[in-house]
Amino acid sequence: MPYWQLTRMHRPIGTLLLLWPTWSALWLAAGGWPGWHLSAVFTLGVILMRAAGCAVNDFADREIDRHVKRTATRPLATGSVTPRAALWLFAGLSLAAFALVLTTNKLTILLSLPALALAFCYPFAKRHTHLPQVVLGAAFSMGIPMAFAAVSGEIPPQAWLLYTANLLWTLCYDTFYAMVDRDDDLKIGVKSTAILFGDMDRAMTAALQLLVVIALLLLGQRFGMSAIYYLSLVAVTALFVYQQWLIRKRERDACFQAFLNNNWVGLAIFTGISLHYLLN
Repeated sequence: MPYWQLTRMHRPIGTLLLLWPTWSALWLAAGGWPGWHLSAVFTLGVILMRAAGCAVNDFADREIDRHVKRTATRPLATGSVTPRAALWLFAGLSLAAFALVLTTNKLTILLSLPALALAFCYPFAKRHTHLPQVVLGAAFSMGIPMAFAAVSGEIPPQAWLLYTANLLWTLCYDTFYAMVDRDDDLKIGVKSTAILFGDMDRAMTAALQLLVVIALLLLGQRFGMSAIYYLSLVAVTALFVYQQWLIRKRERDACFQAFLNNNWVGLAIFTGISLHYLLN
């Protein structure tokens, strides 16, 4: 079904990479289980907005995708979905997500507006800057301040540590993703951090991973996390080392596997946070 493919429902990795930090933020903000209402709002909201983001991404890239091996079969590239339909789908999914946000509070509703703007702007950023991954990181991290706002009506300073960690993490794993397409992107003039970093890509992604671990250590200190959380960071560090091993030869399939492996990173962080509250 082309619309199922357009919204990437058959590939849930993007949804999971959004859900783990959002759930982590909810548990930190609530000091444990955030309740069914907010859990449902943010889980469904993430699913809807990821699907909306995929629709507008493919609208923006419909001409580019035809020339990239990995994306040549996408619905807009093949013509099985029209550009107008993709835009209507983006609008409909965004409105559905906004309806969910309306059940929260004023600050969360206000934060949803820049979140929507970032989701719409990201696909176009790669035409103007070599840092579209930074825009994606900002977009993928907006669920964090929104979660704190929804729980407490404010955003404490320590929430921005998680935001920063998530932005850096997204920048890293989306660079792995961009490394898959680097050869094609160079031919057609699309910009990315993989192109910007060049031969320094491994060193730069390793540095980003180190900064993520440092930010998460500081986060644990600010929230008074117990040993179970810090054990989860050991797992995160091990996964990062494994990802660096995967990309050592910069092979397409291996870089894509390194990108996919970040699902386990998100799971490890959320597990450490949730177990801390469940066991204490």
